[in-house]
Amino acid sequence: MKDEILSRIQKKFPLVAKPFAVIADELGISEDEVLNILKEEKKNKIIRQTSAIFDTKRLGYKSSLVAFKVKPELINSAVKIINSHPGISHNYERNHDFNIWFTLAVAPDSKFGLEKTLEVLAKLTNADDYIMLPTLKLFKINVKLNTTGKDEKKEEVKKVVHKDIELTPLHHDIIRMAQYDIEITGEPFKNIVDQLNISYDRFFEVLQELQDAGIMRRFASILNHRKAGFNANAMVVWDVDEGKKGEDIGEKAAAFSAVSHCYLRPKYQNWPYNLFTMVHGKTTDETNSIIEEMSKEIENRSYMPLYSSREFKKVRIEYFTPAFEAWEEKYK
Repeated sequence: MKDEILSRIQKKFPLVAKPFAVIADELGISEDEVLNILKEEKKNKIIRQTSAIFDTKRLGYKSSLVAFKVKPELINSAVKIINSHPGISHNYERNHDFNIWFTLAVAPDSKFGLEKTLEVLAKLTNADDYIMLPTLKLFKINVKLNTTGKDEKKEEVKKVVHKDIELTPLHHDIIRMAQYDIEITGEPFKNIVDQLNISYDRFFEVLQELQDAGIMRRFASILNHRKAGFNANAMVVWDVDEGKKGEDIGEKAAAFSAVSHCYLRPKYQNWPYNLFTMVHGKTTDETNSIIEEMSKEIENRSYMPLYSSREFKKVRIEYFTPAFEAWEEKYK
Protein backbone atom coordinates (compact mmCIF):
# COMPACT_ATOMS: atom_id res chain seq x y z
CA MET A 1 0.00 0.00 0.00
CA LYS A 2 2.88 2.35 0.80
CA ASP A 3 4.25 2.00 -2.74
CA GLU A 4 0.80 2.68 -4.22
CA ILE A 5 0.50 5.90 -2.19
CA LEU A 6 4.01 7.03 -3.16
CA SER A 7 3.20 6.38 -6.81
CA ARG A 8 -0.05 8.37 -6.55
CA ILE A 9 1.41 11.48 -4.94
CA GLN A 10 4.17 11.67 -7.59
CA LYS A 11 1.81 11.54 -10.53
CA LYS A 12 -1.14 13.81 -9.85
CA PHE A 13 -1.57 15.24 -6.40
CA PRO A 14 -5.27 15.98 -5.72
CA LEU A 15 -5.79 19.74 -5.68
CA VAL A 16 -8.70 19.79 -3.25
CA ALA A 17 -9.16 20.95 0.34
CA LYS A 18 -8.55 17.43 1.71
CA PRO A 19 -6.24 15.70 -0.79
CA PHE A 20 -5.23 12.81 1.45
CA ALA A 21 -8.88 11.88 1.96
CA VAL A 22 -9.24 11.63 -1.84
CA ILE A 23 -6.22 9.31 -2.04
CA ALA A 24 -7.63 7.22 0.82
CA ASP A 25 -10.98 6.84 -0.97
CA GLU A 26 -9.22 5.77 -4.17
CA LEU A 27 -7.21 3.09 -2.36
CA GLY A 28 -10.00 1.92 -0.05
CA ILE A 29 -8.27 2.83 3.21
CA SER A 30 -8.76 5.53 5.83
CA GLU A 31 -7.38 9.06 5.63
CA ASP A 32 -5.48 8.47 8.88
CA GLU A 33 -3.72 5.47 7.35
CA VAL A 34 -2.60 7.58 4.39
CA LEU A 35 -1.41 10.41 6.64
CA ASN A 36 0.48 8.04 8.94
CA ILE A 37 2.23 6.30 6.05
CA LEU A 38 3.23 9.62 4.46
CA LYS A 39 4.42 11.10 7.76
CA GLU A 40 6.63 8.05 8.23
CA GLU A 41 7.99 8.33 4.69
CA LYS A 42 8.66 12.02 5.27
CA LYS A 43 10.44 11.23 8.54
CA ASN A 44 12.55 8.62 6.74
CA LYS A 45 13.36 11.24 4.07
CA ILE A 46 11.83 9.13 1.30
CA ILE A 47 9.64 12.13 0.41
CA ARG A 48 11.82 15.11 -0.36
CA GLN A 49 9.11 17.72 -0.92
CA THR A 50 5.45 18.12 -1.85
CA SER A 51 4.75 21.42 -3.56
CA ALA A 52 3.97 23.22 -6.77
CA ILE A 53 6.71 22.65 -9.35
CA PHE A 54 7.20 25.78 -11.41
CA ASP A 55 8.83 26.29 -14.79
CA THR A 56 11.84 28.52 -14.18
CA LYS A 57 11.85 29.97 -17.69
CA ARG A 58 8.11 30.67 -17.77
CA LEU A 59 8.64 32.76 -14.63
CA GLY A 60 11.19 34.87 -16.51
CA TYR A 61 14.34 33.32 -15.04
CA LYS A 62 17.19 32.33 -17.37
CA SER A 63 18.78 28.97 -16.69
CA SER A 64 21.29 26.47 -17.98
CA LEU A 65 22.99 23.20 -17.18
CA VAL A 66 26.68 23.84 -16.53
CA ALA A 67 29.72 21.57 -16.28
CA PHE A 68 32.91 22.67 -14.51
CA LYS A 69 36.30 21.01 -14.74
CA VAL A 70 37.81 21.34 -11.26
CA LYS A 71 40.97 19.80 -9.84
CA PRO A 72 40.06 16.98 -7.40
CA GLU A 73 41.71 18.72 -4.45
CA LEU A 74 39.61 21.86 -5.08
CA ILE A 75 36.22 20.16 -5.42
CA ASN A 76 35.01 20.66 -1.85
CA SER A 77 35.87 24.36 -1.74
CA ALA A 78 34.46 24.88 -5.25
CA VAL A 79 31.17 23.22 -4.30
CA LYS A 80 30.71 25.55 -1.32
CA ILE A 81 31.16 28.56 -3.58
CA ILE A 82 28.85 27.23 -6.32
CA ASN A 83 26.14 26.21 -3.85
CA SER A 84 26.16 29.68 -2.28
CA HIS A 85 24.38 31.03 -5.38
CA PRO A 86 20.58 31.00 -4.81
CA GLY A 87 19.95 29.86 -8.39
CA ILE A 88 21.76 26.53 -7.96
CA SER A 89 19.12 23.82 -7.59
CA HIS A 90 21.06 20.64 -8.49
CA ASN A 91 24.78 19.99 -8.12
CA TYR A 92 26.55 16.65 -8.59
CA GLU A 93 29.97 15.15 -9.04
CA ARG A 94 30.03 12.89 -12.12
CA ASN A 95 32.53 10.43 -13.57
CA HIS A 96 34.17 12.67 -16.21
CA ASP A 97 36.92 15.28 -16.60
CA PHE A 98 34.06 17.77 -16.43
CA ASN A 99 33.35 16.61 -12.91
CA ILE A 100 31.01 19.19 -11.34
CA TRP A 101 27.55 19.41 -12.95
CA PHE A 102 24.97 21.91 -11.79
CA THR A 103 21.90 23.82 -12.92
CA LEU A 104 22.02 27.57 -12.61
CA ALA A 105 19.22 30.13 -12.84
CA VAL A 106 19.37 33.90 -12.63
CA ALA A 107 16.46 36.20 -11.79
CA PRO A 108 14.51 38.16 -14.43
CA ASP A 109 16.08 41.41 -13.17
CA SER A 110 19.62 40.01 -12.92
CA LYS A 111 22.32 42.60 -13.67
CA PHE A 112 24.90 39.84 -14.27
CA GLY A 113 22.97 37.47 -16.50
CA LEU A 114 24.03 33.83 -16.96
CA GLU A 115 27.34 34.46 -18.71
CA LYS A 116 28.79 36.88 -16.18
CA THR A 117 27.52 34.79 -13.27
CA LEU A 118 29.38 31.78 -14.67
CA GLU A 119 32.52 33.84 -15.22
CA VAL A 120 32.40 34.92 -11.57
CA LEU A 121 31.83 31.36 -10.34
CA ALA A 122 34.60 29.97 -12.55
CA LYS A 123 37.05 32.55 -11.24
CA LEU A 124 36.05 32.06 -7.60
CA THR A 125 36.37 28.25 -7.87
CA ASN A 126 39.56 28.22 -9.97
CA ALA A 127 37.83 26.03 -12.54
CA ASP A 128 40.15 24.86 -15.34
CA ASP A 129 37.35 24.94 -17.90
CA TYR A 130 33.56 25.01 -18.15
CA ILE A 131 30.76 24.55 -20.67
CA MET A 132 27.31 26.08 -20.62
CA LEU A 133 24.59 23.75 -21.92
CA PRO A 134 21.27 25.62 -22.16
CA THR A 135 18.12 23.84 -23.30
CA LEU A 136 17.56 24.06 -27.05
CA LYS A 137 14.57 21.72 -27.03
CA LEU A 138 12.74 20.21 -24.07
CA PHE A 139 11.11 16.84 -24.68
CA LYS A 140 10.32 15.77 -21.14
CA ILE A 141 10.73 16.77 -17.53
CA ASN A 142 8.70 14.60 -15.23
CA VAL A 143 10.27 12.80 -12.29
CA LYS A 144 8.08 9.80 -11.40
CA LEU A 145 9.88 6.87 -9.82
CA ASN A 146 8.31 3.49 -10.50
CA THR A 147 7.75 2.57 -6.84
CA THR A 148 5.20 -0.17 -7.61
CA GLY A 149 7.13 -1.88 -10.41
CA LYS A 150 3.92 -1.82 -12.45
CA ASP A 151 4.66 1.07 -14.82
CA GLU A 152 4.99 0.28 -18.52
CA LYS A 153 8.42 0.61 -20.15
CA LYS A 154 7.10 3.29 -22.48
CA GLU A 155 4.73 6.17 -21.89
CA GLU A 156 3.04 8.80 -24.00
CA VAL A 157 4.65 12.22 -23.64
CA LYS A 158 1.93 14.71 -24.43
CA LYS A 159 2.68 17.95 -26.23
CA VAL A 160 1.03 20.79 -24.38
CA VAL A 161 0.11 24.18 -25.81
CA HIS A 162 0.25 26.83 -23.10
CA LYS A 163 -1.99 29.85 -22.72
CA ASP A 164 -0.47 33.27 -22.18
CA ILE A 165 -1.63 35.05 -19.05
CA GLU A 166 -0.72 38.26 -17.32
CA LEU A 167 0.36 37.56 -13.77
CA THR A 168 -1.57 39.48 -11.12
CA PRO A 169 -0.43 40.22 -7.57
CA LEU A 170 -2.52 37.20 -6.45
CA HIS A 171 -0.68 34.94 -8.91
CA HIS A 172 2.64 36.15 -7.50
CA ASP A 173 1.46 35.64 -3.91
CA ILE A 174 0.36 32.08 -4.64
CA ILE A 175 3.61 31.28 -6.49
CA ARG A 176 5.61 32.53 -3.49
CA MET A 177 3.60 30.38 -1.06
CA ALA A 178 2.88 27.26 -3.15
CA GLN A 179 6.57 26.71 -3.95
CA TYR A 180 7.25 25.51 -0.40
CA ASP A 181 6.76 22.06 1.07
CA ILE A 182 3.25 21.46 2.41
CA GLU A 183 2.57 19.90 5.79
CA ILE A 184 1.20 16.37 5.77
CA THR A 185 -2.08 17.08 7.48
CA GLY A 186 -5.79 16.84 6.73
CA GLU A 187 -6.01 20.31 5.15
CA PRO A 188 -2.49 21.14 3.95
CA PHE A 189 -3.54 24.25 2.01
CA LYS A 190 -5.52 25.88 4.83
CA ASN A 191 -2.61 28.04 5.94
CA ILE A 192 -2.24 29.52 2.43
CA VAL A 193 -5.91 30.30 1.86
CA ASP A 194 -6.21 31.78 5.35
CA GLN A 195 -3.16 34.01 4.90
CA LEU A 196 -4.36 35.22 1.51
CA ASN A 197 -7.96 35.49 2.71
CA ILE A 198 -9.30 33.65 -0.33
CA SER A 199 -11.53 30.60 -0.78
CA TYR A 200 -10.28 27.13 -1.60
CA ASP A 201 -12.07 27.41 -4.95
CA ARG A 202 -10.19 30.59 -5.83
CA PHE A 203 -6.86 29.10 -4.73
CA PHE A 204 -7.25 25.99 -6.88
CA GLU A 205 -8.60 28.10 -9.77
CA VAL A 206 -5.38 30.18 -9.74
CA LEU A 207 -3.21 27.04 -9.60
CA GLN A 208 -5.09 25.73 -12.64
CA GLU A 209 -4.51 29.04 -14.45
CA LEU A 210 -0.79 28.75 -13.68
CA GLN A 211 -0.75 25.17 -14.95
CA ASP A 212 -2.64 26.04 -18.14
CA ALA A 213 -0.07 28.77 -18.76
CA GLY A 214 2.80 26.32 -18.25
CA ILE A 215 4.08 28.35 -15.31
CA MET A 216 3.28 25.52 -12.91
CA ARG A 217 4.30 22.21 -14.41
CA ARG A 218 2.37 20.23 -11.81
CA PHE A 219 1.75 19.86 -8.10
CA ALA A 220 3.38 16.69 -6.83
CA SER A 221 5.65 14.97 -4.38
CA ILE A 222 9.30 14.51 -5.28
CA LEU A 223 11.04 11.49 -3.77
CA ASN A 224 14.64 11.19 -2.68
CA HIS A 225 15.92 8.80 -5.36
CA ARG A 226 18.47 6.99 -3.25
CA LYS A 227 16.31 6.78 -0.13
CA ALA A 228 13.51 5.35 -2.31
CA GLY A 229 15.86 2.62 -3.55
CA PHE A 230 16.77 4.14 -6.93
CA ASN A 231 20.52 4.13 -6.40
CA ALA A 232 21.71 4.08 -10.01
CA ASN A 233 20.75 7.33 -11.70
CA ALA A 234 22.69 8.18 -14.84
CA MET A 235 22.80 11.28 -16.98
CA VAL A 236 23.24 9.69 -20.39
CA VAL A 237 24.62 11.97 -23.09
CA TRP A 238 24.20 11.09 -26.76
CA ASP A 239 25.75 12.34 -29.98
CA VAL A 240 22.77 12.55 -32.34
CA ASP A 241 21.86 14.43 -35.50
CA GLU A 242 20.66 17.97 -35.06
CA GLY A 243 17.60 19.60 -36.60
CA LYS A 244 14.36 17.72 -37.27
CA LYS A 245 15.99 14.30 -37.08
CA GLY A 246 17.43 15.15 -33.67
CA GLU A 247 13.97 16.16 -32.48
CA ASP A 248 12.51 12.83 -33.64
CA ILE A 249 15.28 10.99 -31.79
CA GLY A 250 14.64 13.07 -28.66
CA GLU A 251 10.95 12.16 -28.72
CA LYS A 252 11.81 8.46 -28.93
CA ALA A 253 14.18 8.73 -25.97
CA ALA A 254 11.62 10.67 -23.90
CA ALA A 255 9.05 7.88 -24.33
CA PHE A 256 10.99 5.56 -22.01
CA SER A 257 9.32 5.64 -18.58
CA ALA A 258 12.67 5.37 -16.81
CA VAL A 259 13.69 8.68 -18.41
CA SER A 260 12.70 11.66 -16.27
CA HIS A 261 14.44 14.45 -18.21
CA CYS A 262 15.18 14.68 -21.92
CA TYR A 263 16.68 17.71 -23.70
CA LEU A 264 18.60 18.78 -26.78
CA ARG A 265 21.57 21.00 -25.88
CA PRO A 266 24.40 22.58 -27.90
CA LYS A 267 27.58 20.80 -28.98
CA TYR A 268 31.10 22.18 -28.63
CA GLN A 269 34.54 21.19 -29.91
CA ASN A 270 35.32 19.72 -26.50
CA TRP A 271 31.80 18.32 -26.01
CA PRO A 272 30.21 16.35 -28.89
CA TYR A 273 27.04 15.24 -27.07
CA ASN A 274 23.77 17.09 -27.60
CA LEU A 275 20.96 14.82 -26.33
CA PHE A 276 20.72 14.51 -22.55
CA THR A 277 18.56 11.92 -20.78
CA MET A 278 18.27 11.20 -17.05
CA VAL A 279 17.73 7.46 -16.58
CA HIS A 280 16.67 6.00 -13.23
CA GLY A 281 17.10 2.45 -11.97
CA LYS A 282 17.42 0.63 -8.68
CA THR A 283 20.75 -0.95 -9.60
CA THR A 284 23.54 -0.15 -12.05
CA ASP A 285 22.72 -3.34 -13.96
CA GLU A 286 19.09 -2.29 -14.31
CA THR A 287 20.00 1.22 -15.46
CA ASN A 288 22.64 -0.05 -17.90
CA SER A 289 20.09 -2.49 -19.33
CA ILE A 290 17.64 0.37 -19.95
CA ILE A 291 20.39 2.46 -21.56
CA GLU A 292 21.38 -0.43 -23.83
CA GLU A 293 17.76 -0.90 -24.89
CA MET A 294 17.51 2.83 -25.62
CA SER A 295 20.72 2.72 -27.69
CA LYS A 296 19.17 0.12 -29.98
CA GLU A 297 16.08 2.23 -30.60
CA ILE A 298 17.52 5.71 -31.00
CA GLU A 299 19.96 6.51 -33.78
CA ASN A 300 23.24 7.78 -32.32
CA ARG A 301 26.92 8.07 -33.15
CA SER A 302 27.99 7.44 -29.57
CA TYR A 303 26.74 7.76 -26.03
CA MET A 304 28.13 7.92 -22.52
CA PRO A 305 26.45 7.33 -19.14
CA LEU A 306 27.62 9.77 -16.47
CA TYR A 307 26.80 8.43 -13.02
CA SER A 308 26.70 10.77 -10.06
CA SER A 309 29.21 9.83 -7.37
CA ARG A 310 28.17 12.58 -4.97
CA GLU A 311 25.10 14.77 -4.59
CA PHE A 312 26.08 18.23 -3.38
CA LYS A 313 22.73 19.98 -3.64
CA LYS A 314 19.18 19.20 -4.68
CA VAL A 315 16.60 21.80 -3.77
CA ARG A 316 13.84 23.86 -5.29
CA ILE A 317 14.82 27.39 -6.29
CA GLU A 318 13.06 29.98 -4.14
CA TYR A 319 11.44 32.37 -6.59
CA PHE A 320 10.98 36.11 -6.10
CA THR A 321 13.26 36.46 -3.09
CA PRO A 322 15.99 39.11 -2.50
CA ALA A 323 18.71 36.43 -2.33
CA PHE A 324 19.63 36.75 -6.03
CA GLU A 325 20.20 40.48 -5.84
CA ALA A 326 22.18 40.08 -2.60
CA TRP A 327 24.54 37.53 -4.21
CA GLU A 328 25.24 39.79 -7.19
CA GLU A 329 25.78 42.77 -4.89
CA LYS A 330 28.40 40.76 -3.01
CA TYR A 331 30.40 39.93 -6.14
CA LYS A 332 29.84 42.99 -8.34
